[in-house]
Amino acid sequence: INDEKCFSTTAGAQKFAESCAVDVVFEDCYEPQPIVGRSAVLDYLRAKILTRVGGSESSDKDAGFRVDKISDGSKACGFAWTWTSNDLEGLRGTTFVELNDSNQIQYVREIPEPLYKPGDLILDVLKTVTADATPKPPPEYTPRTPTKANEIAKYLFNDVQGSSPDEAMRFFSPDIIYRDFNYEEVLRGKAEVRKFIEDFSFPGITFATQRFDDGEKSTCFTWEVVLEGAPEGSAIKGISFYEVDESGLVTYVRDVPESGLKPPPLGKLGRQFRPAVGVFQPVSIGSRDAL
Repeated sequence: INDEKCFSTTAGAQKFAESCAVDVVFEDCYEPQPIVGRSAVLDYLRAKILTRVGGSESSDKDAGFRVDKISDGSKACGFAWTWTSNDLEGLRGTTFVELNDSNQIQYVREIPEPLYKPGDLILDVLKTVTADATPKPPPEYTPRTPTKANEIAKYLFNDVQGSSPDEAMRFFSPDIIYRDFNYEEVLRGKAEVRKFIEDFSFPGITFATQRFDDGEKSTCFTWEVVLEGAPEGSAIKGISFYEVDESGLVTYVRDVPESGLKPPPLGKLGRQFRPAVGVFQPVSIGSRDAL
Protein backbone atom coordinates (compact mmCIF):
# COMPACT_ATOMS: atom_id res chain seq x y z
CA ILE A 1 0.00 0.00 0.00
CA ASN A 2 2.77 2.42 0.90
CA ASP A 3 5.58 1.11 -1.29
CA GLU A 4 3.56 0.29 -4.41
CA LYS A 5 0.94 3.03 -3.86
CA CYS A 6 -1.75 0.57 -4.89
CA PHE A 7 -4.63 2.80 -3.76
CA SER A 8 -3.27 6.05 -5.18
CA THR A 9 -1.68 5.20 -8.57
CA THR A 10 -2.87 3.08 -11.50
CA ALA A 11 0.47 1.26 -11.57
CA GLY A 12 -0.07 0.42 -7.92
CA ALA A 13 -3.59 -0.76 -8.66
CA GLN A 14 -2.10 -3.17 -11.20
CA LYS A 15 0.26 -4.52 -8.51
CA PHE A 16 -2.66 -4.99 -6.14
CA ALA A 17 -4.68 -6.86 -8.77
CA GLU A 18 -1.69 -9.12 -9.50
CA SER A 19 -1.71 -10.07 -5.80
CA CYS A 20 -5.37 -11.10 -5.93
CA ALA A 21 -6.90 -14.50 -6.53
CA VAL A 22 -8.79 -14.84 -9.80
CA ASP A 23 -12.08 -15.05 -7.88
CA VAL A 24 -11.30 -12.31 -5.35
CA VAL A 25 -14.27 -10.57 -3.73
CA PHE A 26 -13.79 -6.85 -2.99
CA GLU A 27 -16.64 -5.60 -0.83
CA ASP A 28 -16.49 -1.82 -0.92
CA CYS A 29 -19.45 -0.94 1.29
CA TYR A 30 -19.73 2.43 -0.45
CA GLU A 31 -20.83 0.56 -3.58
CA PRO A 32 -24.19 -1.22 -4.09
CA GLN A 33 -22.60 -4.60 -4.90
CA PRO A 34 -19.25 -6.31 -4.25
CA ILE A 35 -16.67 -6.30 -7.03
CA VAL A 36 -15.88 -9.90 -8.01
CA GLY A 37 -12.87 -11.13 -9.98
CA ARG A 38 -9.32 -9.90 -10.49
CA SER A 39 -9.96 -7.92 -13.68
CA ALA A 40 -13.08 -6.27 -12.23
CA VAL A 41 -11.13 -5.23 -9.12
CA LEU A 42 -8.41 -3.70 -11.29
CA ASP A 43 -10.98 -1.72 -13.29
CA TYR A 44 -12.65 -0.57 -10.09
CA LEU A 45 -9.40 0.59 -8.44
CA ARG A 46 -8.17 2.37 -11.57
CA ALA A 47 -11.48 4.21 -12.00
CA LYS A 48 -11.48 5.25 -8.34
CA ILE A 49 -7.91 6.55 -8.53
CA LEU A 50 -8.49 8.47 -11.77
CA THR A 51 -11.63 10.08 -10.35
CA ARG A 52 -9.63 11.36 -7.39
CA VAL A 53 -6.91 12.89 -9.58
CA GLY A 54 -9.31 14.48 -12.04
CA GLY A 55 -9.22 11.90 -14.81
CA SER A 56 -5.48 11.78 -15.51
CA GLU A 57 -2.42 10.97 -13.43
CA SER A 58 -0.53 13.59 -15.43
CA SER A 59 -2.59 16.30 -13.73
CA ASP A 60 -1.07 18.26 -10.85
CA LYS A 61 -3.80 17.15 -8.43
CA ASP A 62 -2.38 15.29 -5.43
CA ALA A 63 -4.54 12.43 -4.14
CA GLY A 64 -2.71 10.51 -1.43
CA PHE A 65 -3.69 7.50 0.64
CA ARG A 66 -2.26 7.42 4.16
CA VAL A 67 -2.17 4.26 6.25
CA ASP A 68 -2.74 5.38 9.86
CA LYS A 69 -2.68 2.00 11.61
CA ILE A 70 -2.23 -1.58 10.41
CA SER A 71 -2.71 -4.84 12.27
CA ASP A 72 0.05 -7.46 12.48
CA GLY A 73 -1.91 -10.44 11.17
CA SER A 74 -0.24 -12.76 8.65
CA LYS A 75 -3.24 -14.66 7.20
CA ALA A 76 -5.43 -11.57 7.26
CA CYS A 77 -4.99 -8.01 8.42
CA GLY A 78 -6.70 -4.66 8.46
CA PHE A 79 -5.67 -1.04 8.26
CA ALA A 80 -7.11 2.34 9.14
CA TRP A 81 -6.60 4.98 6.44
CA THR A 82 -7.12 8.61 5.46
CA TRP A 83 -7.35 10.31 2.05
CA THR A 84 -4.89 13.20 1.74
CA SER A 85 -4.15 15.95 -0.76
CA ASN A 86 -1.14 18.23 -0.34
CA ASP A 87 -1.45 19.67 3.18
CA LEU A 88 -5.06 18.53 3.71
CA GLU A 89 -6.64 15.33 4.97
CA GLY A 90 -10.20 14.18 4.54
CA LEU A 91 -12.10 10.90 4.27
CA ARG A 92 -11.20 8.14 6.73
CA GLY A 93 -12.05 4.47 6.78
CA THR A 94 -10.92 0.92 7.46
CA THR A 95 -10.08 -1.99 5.16
CA PHE A 96 -9.92 -5.71 5.98
CA VAL A 97 -7.85 -8.02 3.74
CA GLU A 98 -7.78 -11.84 3.84
CA LEU A 99 -5.40 -14.22 2.02
CA ASN A 100 -6.02 -17.71 0.69
CA ASP A 101 -3.68 -20.69 1.15
CA SER A 102 -1.59 -19.49 -1.80
CA ASN A 103 -1.03 -16.07 -0.17
CA GLN A 104 -3.26 -14.39 -2.71
CA ILE A 105 -5.83 -11.79 -1.66
CA GLN A 106 -9.18 -13.58 -1.65
CA TYR A 107 -11.41 -11.15 0.21
CA VAL A 108 -11.49 -7.42 0.98
CA ARG A 109 -14.02 -5.35 2.88
CA GLU A 110 -13.64 -1.59 2.89
CA ILE A 111 -15.88 0.90 4.66
CA PRO A 112 -15.43 4.69 4.55
CA GLU A 113 -16.65 6.84 7.40
CA PRO A 114 -20.19 8.24 7.00
CA LEU A 115 -20.08 11.99 6.42
CA TYR A 116 -23.32 12.37 8.38
CA LYS A 117 -22.77 11.08 11.90
CA PRO A 118 -26.12 10.62 13.65
CA GLY A 119 -24.80 10.36 17.20
CA ASP A 120 -27.33 9.07 19.72
CA LEU A 121 -30.05 9.24 17.07
CA ILE A 122 -28.78 5.87 15.84
CA LEU A 123 -29.67 4.42 19.24
CA ASP A 124 -33.25 5.68 18.92
CA VAL A 125 -33.54 4.10 15.47
CA LEU A 126 -32.15 0.74 16.58
CA LYS A 127 -34.36 0.62 19.66
CA THR A 128 -37.43 1.46 17.58
CA VAL A 129 -36.70 -1.45 15.23
CA THR A 130 -36.22 -3.85 18.15
CA ALA A 131 -39.08 -2.52 20.29
CA ASP A 132 -40.93 -5.86 20.24
CA ALA A 133 -37.85 -7.99 20.92
CA THR A 134 -38.19 -10.51 23.73
CA PRO A 135 -35.63 -9.99 26.53
CA LYS A 136 -33.35 -12.99 26.97
CA PRO A 137 -31.20 -14.04 29.92
CA PRO A 138 -27.54 -12.96 29.64
CA PRO A 139 -25.44 -15.60 27.88
CA GLU A 140 -23.19 -17.72 30.04
CA TYR A 141 -19.45 -17.59 29.45
CA THR A 142 -16.28 -19.05 30.93
CA PRO A 143 -14.02 -16.24 32.20
CA ARG A 144 -10.66 -16.13 30.45
CA THR A 145 -7.83 -13.63 30.09
CA PRO A 146 -6.56 -13.72 26.51
CA THR A 147 -3.64 -11.40 25.78
CA LYS A 148 -3.41 -11.44 21.96
CA ALA A 149 -5.46 -8.76 20.22
CA ASN A 150 -7.49 -11.09 17.98
CA GLU A 151 -8.25 -13.43 20.88
CA ILE A 152 -9.37 -10.52 23.06
CA ALA A 153 -11.73 -9.30 20.34
CA LYS A 154 -13.15 -12.80 19.86
CA TYR A 155 -13.67 -13.20 23.60
CA LEU A 156 -15.40 -9.84 23.99
CA PHE A 157 -17.73 -10.28 21.01
CA ASN A 158 -18.32 -14.04 20.86
CA ASP A 159 -18.35 -14.88 24.58
CA VAL A 160 -18.97 -11.83 26.77
CA GLN A 161 -21.23 -9.71 24.52
CA GLY A 162 -24.61 -9.11 26.14
CA SER A 163 -23.51 -10.55 29.46
CA SER A 164 -21.21 -8.62 31.79
CA PRO A 165 -20.07 -5.01 31.23
CA ASP A 166 -17.68 -5.48 34.14
CA GLU A 167 -15.97 -8.37 32.38
CA ALA A 168 -15.73 -6.41 29.14
CA MET A 169 -14.27 -3.34 30.83
CA ARG A 170 -11.54 -5.46 32.40
CA PHE A 171 -9.84 -5.47 28.98
CA PHE A 172 -9.82 -1.71 28.35
CA SER A 173 -6.96 0.58 29.30
CA PRO A 174 -7.73 3.60 31.54
CA ASP A 175 -6.40 5.68 28.62
CA ILE A 176 -8.59 4.02 25.97
CA ILE A 177 -9.39 6.09 22.87
CA TYR A 178 -12.53 4.79 21.16
CA ARG A 179 -13.52 6.13 17.74
CA ASP A 180 -16.99 5.10 16.57
CA PHE A 181 -17.91 6.79 13.31
CA ASN A 182 -21.57 7.09 14.28
CA TYR A 183 -20.28 9.96 16.45
CA GLU A 184 -18.33 13.14 15.74
CA GLU A 185 -16.23 12.97 18.91
CA VAL A 186 -14.03 10.18 20.21
CA LEU A 187 -14.68 8.48 23.53
CA ARG A 188 -11.90 8.78 26.07
CA GLY A 189 -11.44 6.75 29.21
CA LYS A 190 -13.20 3.74 30.66
CA ALA A 191 -16.25 5.61 31.96
CA GLU A 192 -17.23 6.90 28.50
CA VAL A 193 -16.53 3.54 26.86
CA ARG A 194 -18.55 1.68 29.49
CA LYS A 195 -21.56 3.93 28.91
CA PHE A 196 -21.22 3.37 25.16
CA ILE A 197 -21.17 -0.43 25.59
CA GLU A 198 -24.14 -0.34 27.95
CA ASP A 199 -26.09 1.95 25.60
CA PHE A 200 -25.71 -0.56 22.75
CA SER A 201 -26.67 -3.56 24.89
CA PHE A 202 -30.45 -3.97 24.75
CA PRO A 203 -32.88 -6.74 23.75
CA GLY A 204 -32.93 -7.58 20.06
CA ILE A 205 -29.46 -6.37 19.01
CA THR A 206 -26.49 -8.61 18.24
CA PHE A 207 -23.10 -7.70 16.84
CA ALA A 208 -22.43 -10.90 14.90
CA THR A 209 -18.77 -11.32 14.02
CA GLN A 210 -17.82 -12.65 10.59
CA ARG A 211 -14.07 -12.64 9.85
CA PHE A 212 -11.07 -12.06 12.14
CA ASP A 213 -7.44 -11.56 11.32
CA ASP A 214 -4.73 -13.23 13.42
CA GLY A 215 -3.10 -10.06 14.74
CA GLU A 216 -1.44 -10.15 18.15
CA LYS A 217 -0.70 -6.49 18.97
CA SER A 218 -3.60 -5.16 16.92
CA THR A 219 -6.49 -6.80 15.13
CA CYS A 220 -9.15 -6.09 12.55
CA PHE A 221 -12.43 -7.95 12.14
CA THR A 222 -15.72 -7.70 10.28
CA TRP A 223 -19.22 -7.92 11.70
CA GLU A 224 -22.85 -7.19 11.06
CA VAL A 225 -25.55 -5.77 13.31
CA VAL A 226 -28.46 -8.20 13.45
CA LEU A 227 -31.72 -6.66 14.70
CA GLU A 228 -34.67 -8.75 15.84
CA GLY A 229 -37.72 -7.58 13.92
CA ALA A 230 -35.77 -6.06 11.03
CA PRO A 231 -36.49 -7.23 7.46
CA GLU A 232 -34.36 -10.10 6.20
CA GLY A 233 -31.18 -8.96 4.52
CA SER A 234 -31.11 -5.59 6.29
CA ALA A 235 -28.17 -6.29 8.61
CA ILE A 236 -25.68 -3.42 8.87
CA LYS A 237 -22.10 -4.40 8.03
CA GLY A 238 -19.09 -3.00 9.81
CA ILE A 239 -15.37 -3.25 10.57
CA SER A 240 -13.53 -2.78 13.85
CA PHE A 241 -9.84 -2.19 14.55
CA TYR A 242 -8.46 -2.92 18.05
CA GLU A 243 -4.98 -2.10 19.38
CA VAL A 244 -3.59 -3.47 22.66
CA ASP A 245 -0.63 -2.58 24.87
CA GLU A 246 2.03 -4.87 26.32
CA SER A 247 -0.22 -5.86 29.22
CA GLY A 248 -3.05 -6.93 26.90
CA LEU A 249 -5.31 -3.92 27.50
CA VAL A 250 -7.16 -2.30 24.61
CA THR A 251 -5.81 1.21 24.03
CA TYR A 252 -7.48 2.13 20.74
CA VAL A 253 -10.66 1.16 18.86
CA ARG A 254 -12.04 2.30 15.52
CA ASP A 255 -15.56 1.15 14.53
CA VAL A 256 -16.89 1.89 11.04
CA PRO A 257 -20.50 1.03 10.08
CA GLU A 258 -21.70 0.98 6.49
CA SER A 259 -24.35 3.35 5.22
CA GLY A 260 -27.87 2.06 4.68
CA LEU A 261 -27.96 3.77 1.26
CA LYS A 262 -25.34 2.97 -1.39
CA PRO A 263 -23.69 5.06 -2.43
CA PRO A 264 -24.50 7.24 0.58
CA PRO A 265 -25.88 10.57 -0.74
CA LEU A 266 -23.61 12.85 1.33
CA GLY A 267 -20.61 10.64 0.68
CA LYS A 268 -21.24 10.78 -3.05
CA LEU A 269 -21.62 14.55 -3.00
CA GLY A 270 -18.43 14.90 -0.93
CA ARG A 271 -16.48 12.88 -3.51
CA GLN A 272 -17.94 14.95 -6.35
CA PHE A 273 -17.25 18.27 -4.62
CA ARG A 274 -13.71 17.49 -3.47
CA PRO A 275 -12.69 14.23 -5.17
CA ALA A 276 -9.12 14.18 -3.88
CA VAL A 277 -10.15 14.22 -0.19
CA GLY A 278 -13.77 12.94 -0.39
CA VAL A 279 -15.26 15.37 2.17
CA PHE A 280 -16.79 18.85 2.07
CA GLN A 281 -14.45 20.38 4.64
CA PRO A 282 -10.99 18.81 4.82
CA VAL A 283 -8.66 19.76 7.65
CA SER A 284 -4.95 20.42 7.90
CA ILE A 285 -2.86 17.26 8.06
CA GLY A 286 -2.27 16.26 11.66
CA SER A 287 -4.86 18.65 13.12
CA ARG A 288 -7.36 15.99 14.25
CA ASP A 289 -7.20 15.11 17.93
CA ALA A 290 -7.45 11.38 17.18
CA LEU A 291 -7.38 9.16 14.10
